[in-house]
Amino acid sequence: MGLRNLIAVLLLGTLCGACTPTVQLAMPNEPININLNVKIEHEIYIKVDKALDNIINEDSGLF
Repeated sequence: MGLRNLIAVLLLGTLCGACTPTVQLAMPNEPININLNVKIEHEIYIKVDKALDNIINEDSGLF
């Protein structure tokens, strides 16, 4: 039974050693291009109170 366990441990160690990941860092050959198609629309609403509307109107002579 001891020899069988030793062979199992060696086989397991060999299999685990074969699965080691490798990491490589390399520069790309071409520059990285990022194309963004963005459409930005703004809508601004101004609400004026009736009292302020009377102050700002053309008859007031303010403007």
